[in-house]
Amino acid sequence: MEEKVVWFMIMIPVGALFTGLGIFAWRRKKPMWFWSGSTVSEREISDVHAYNRANGIMWLCYSAVFWVGAFLAFADVSLAGIVMASGCIVGIPILAFVYGAIYKKYRKHK
Repeated sequence: MEEKVVWFMIMIPVGALFTGLGIFAWRRKKPMWFWSGSTVSEREISDVHAYNRANGIMWLCYSAVFWVGAFLAFADVSLAGIVMASGCIVGIPILAFVYGAIYKKYRKHK
Protein backbone atom coordinates (compact mmCIF):
# COMPACT_ATOMS: atom_id res chain seq x y z
CA MET A 1 0.00 0.00 0.00
CA GLU A 2 2.84 2.42 0.81
CA GLU A 3 4.25 2.05 -2.69
CA LYS A 4 0.92 3.12 -4.18
CA VAL A 5 0.82 6.22 -1.97
CA VAL A 6 4.32 7.21 -3.04
CA TRP A 7 3.44 6.46 -6.67
CA PHE A 8 0.35 8.71 -6.50
CA MET A 9 2.28 11.46 -4.70
CA ILE A 10 4.66 11.57 -7.65
CA MET A 11 2.53 10.72 -10.67
CA ILE A 12 -0.56 12.83 -10.03
CA PRO A 13 1.40 16.10 -9.70
CA VAL A 14 3.44 15.23 -12.80
CA GLY A 15 0.27 14.44 -14.76
CA ALA A 16 -1.27 17.68 -13.51
CA LEU A 17 1.86 19.61 -14.50
CA PHE A 18 1.72 18.39 -18.10
CA THR A 19 -2.05 18.90 -18.24
CA GLY A 20 -1.55 22.44 -16.97
CA LEU A 21 1.15 23.01 -19.57
CA GLY A 22 -1.24 21.84 -22.28
CA ILE A 23 -3.99 24.17 -21.09
CA PHE A 24 -1.50 27.04 -20.76
CA ALA A 25 -0.22 26.45 -24.31
CA TRP A 26 -3.74 26.19 -25.72
CA ARG A 27 -4.88 29.46 -24.12
CA ARG A 28 -1.68 31.45 -24.65
CA LYS A 29 -1.99 34.53 -26.90
CA LYS A 30 1.65 34.56 -28.01
CA PRO A 31 3.32 31.55 -29.64
CA MET A 32 4.21 28.74 -27.24
CA TRP A 33 7.81 27.58 -27.11
CA PHE A 34 9.00 24.01 -26.79
CA TRP A 35 12.55 23.96 -25.46
CA SER A 36 13.46 25.75 -22.27
CA GLY A 37 15.05 29.08 -23.02
CA SER A 38 13.83 29.22 -26.61
CA THR A 39 11.28 31.65 -27.94
CA VAL A 40 9.02 31.70 -30.96
CA SER A 41 8.22 35.08 -32.46
CA GLU A 42 4.73 35.94 -33.63
CA ARG A 43 6.32 36.91 -36.96
CA GLU A 44 7.42 33.27 -37.43
CA ILE A 45 3.94 31.75 -37.09
CA SER A 46 1.13 32.06 -39.63
CA ASP A 47 -1.74 31.22 -37.24
CA VAL A 48 -0.79 31.64 -33.58
CA HIS A 49 -4.14 30.38 -32.27
CA ALA A 50 -3.98 27.13 -34.26
CA TYR A 51 -0.27 26.71 -33.48
CA ASN A 52 -0.90 27.06 -29.73
CA ARG A 53 -3.92 24.77 -29.92
CA ALA A 54 -1.78 22.08 -31.57
CA ASN A 55 0.89 22.55 -28.89
CA GLY A 56 -1.73 22.27 -26.17
CA ILE A 57 -3.12 19.06 -27.64
CA MET A 58 0.40 17.65 -27.85
CA TRP A 59 1.04 18.29 -24.14
CA LEU A 60 -2.41 17.03 -23.13
CA CYS A 61 -1.78 13.79 -24.99
CA TYR A 62 1.59 13.42 -23.29
CA SER A 63 0.00 14.03 -19.89
CA ALA A 64 -2.37 11.12 -20.56
CA VAL A 65 0.59 8.75 -20.19
CA PHE A 66 1.13 10.00 -16.64
CA TRP A 67 -2.57 9.82 -15.74
CA VAL A 68 -2.85 6.29 -17.12
CA GLY A 69 0.31 5.31 -15.25
CA ALA A 70 -1.01 6.84 -12.04
CA PHE A 71 -4.32 5.03 -12.08
CA LEU A 72 -2.92 1.81 -13.48
CA ALA A 73 -1.14 1.45 -10.15
CA PHE A 74 -4.50 0.48 -8.62
CA ALA A 75 -4.18 -2.78 -10.55
CA ASP A 76 -0.40 -3.30 -10.63
CA VAL A 77 2.38 -0.90 -9.64
CA SER A 78 4.96 -2.82 -11.68
CA LEU A 79 2.86 -2.57 -14.82
CA ALA A 80 2.31 1.13 -14.13
CA GLY A 81 6.09 1.55 -13.86
CA ILE A 82 6.58 -0.16 -17.20
CA VAL A 83 3.98 2.10 -18.81
CA MET A 84 5.65 5.18 -17.34
CA ALA A 85 9.17 4.17 -18.33
CA SER A 86 8.02 3.33 -21.85
CA GLY A 87 6.03 6.56 -22.06
CA CYS A 88 9.05 8.63 -21.07
CA ILE A 89 11.66 6.80 -23.15
CA VAL A 90 9.51 6.75 -26.27
CA GLY A 91 7.41 9.84 -25.49
CA ILE A 92 10.16 12.44 -25.26
CA PRO A 93 11.52 11.82 -28.79
CA ILE A 94 7.94 11.72 -30.06
CA LEU A 95 7.30 15.11 -28.44
CA ALA A 96 10.30 16.59 -30.22
CA PHE A 97 9.17 15.11 -33.55
CA VAL A 98 5.55 16.27 -33.14
CA TYR A 99 6.62 19.76 -32.12
CA GLY A 100 8.85 19.94 -35.19
CA ALA A 101 5.88 19.00 -37.36
CA ILE A 102 3.68 21.60 -35.64
CA TYR A 103 6.29 24.31 -36.07
CA LYS A 104 6.85 23.39 -39.72
CA LYS A 105 3.11 23.43 -40.42
CA TYR A 106 2.49 26.87 -38.91
CA ARG A 107 5.80 28.56 -39.79
CA LYS A 108 5.45 31.44 -42.22
CA HIS A 109 7.24 30.72 -45.44
CA LYS A 110 9.42 33.52 -46.65
